[in-house]
Amino acid sequence: MQVSSNALVFPAAQRTVVVQFDGGDVTSDAGLALLQRADCRLGVTQALVQALQDPRQAGKVKHPAAEIIAARVYAIAMGYEDGNDFDRLRNDPALKTVCGQLPASGQPLMSQETLSRFEHGPTARDLVRMGWALVRVGLATLPSDSPEVVIDVDPYDDPCHGQQQFSLFNGHYDSRCYLPLAVCVTGADGVKRPLGAVLRPGNAKATKGLYTVLRGLVKRLRAQCPQARLIFRADSAFGIAAVLRWCEALGLVPLLGVSRNAVLQELSIATQIDACLKYAVEGDGCREFGEFSYGAKTWSRPYRIIIKAEITQGDLNPRYVISGLDDAPEVVYARYCGRGDAENVWKEYKIDLAAGRTSCTTFLANQTRLLWHTAALLLCAALRAAAAGTAWATATVATLRTRLLKIGAKLVETCRKIWWHLPTSCPVQEDWRRIAAALG
Repeated sequence: MQVSSNALVFPAAQRTVVVQFDGGDVTSDAGLALLQRADCRLGVTQALVQALQDPRQAGKVKHPAAEIIAARVYAIAMGYEDGNDFDRLRNDPALKTVCGQLPASGQPLMSQETLSRFEHGPTARDLVRMGWALVRVGLATLPSDSPEVVIDVDPYDDPCHGQQQFSLFNGHYDSRCYLPLAVCVTGADGVKRPLGAVLRPGNAKATKGLYTVLRGLVKRLRAQCPQARLIFRADSAFGIAAVLRWCEALGLVPLLGVSRNAVLQELSIATQIDACLKYAVEGDGCREFGEFSYGAKTWSRPYRIIIKAEITQGDLNPRYVISGLDDAPEVVYARYCGRGDAENVWKEYKIDLAAGRTSCTTFLANQTRLLWHTAALLLCAALRAAAAGTAWATATVATLRTRLLKIGAKLVETCRKIWWHLPTSCPVQEDWRRIAAALG
């Protein structure tokens, strides 16, 4: 083989290593094939396309909405969260193929400029329709015979570093930020299903927009799981009179943290004393649980309050939970702590899928970006579900990407087929076959 003038030569122990960029249509992202199959099964990007009213003139459109949305969502799942990445990705043969283009002879995908204009196009009504479309897709896999469904909501900070619209200062987080509200549901199978994040201004109260979200979500959950008991679980920012009234109006069972006050301290003093006595014998880490009835003046009625009194590093740290459940106090508190699993889902959303890249100028465009990232998270969740029985079923998004999806492949386009040649030595061949078969 002839060595070109642009070759890179490296000395080696036995023979000289020559590196040349002449391998043809090669991709580093063969896992896009699995993502596309998961998308075909769930209909994530198709749901977004159907909910969007594309304002562009059809005769002047070179890249249809289906291509743009699919390319954007797949790229985020593969670790390309910036629109600027498409200046390079638009010619990737694998991404072109899964977006409906031929790998070699097909036209390049959209550029960064086209993508940016498209992200600024959806109206508020479009975003509402697309958001509920993703909720419908997420709930479609929820077992309809679930005896109960847990709804987790959690606000998180999304720091902003520019002049984004409604990025305001939040004293709690000590930064200019957005304050999205993330929603996740869990059915009888124990799978945490992320349904989306509603973008809110940085100075929004914890409950802003909550009732609208809950009202629409409860309606859809009643249709999907008519016999299920619906449990609403959230931290102490939501343990207030307004949220309790909403729970009563919507038929939700509350499982909410509640902020410490003098009355709660007095009512729980017996449990705290028991914890101190236990600490004298056992030392750090001892816990005592108790319960009592309590109703603030603004509440419509008294509620059952669960207390966990724990001493760590010599400090007494009581925590309180409003419970509509009848289980033993330690069981109720353990179920409340299950919030942590839902929070881990949104950590993947923020860290592994870089959902904090809300750097568009307008507020609506940044909400559009959250929809793309939610769609990518749903696809990754579908891969985990298809990998049941393997180590990938509990893998994080980052692990799925680096070990299962980031695989090199050579694409060959013929007149009848498109061949994807993956490495013969690929260590996850069997898992790949198993997941692809499970996706159907």
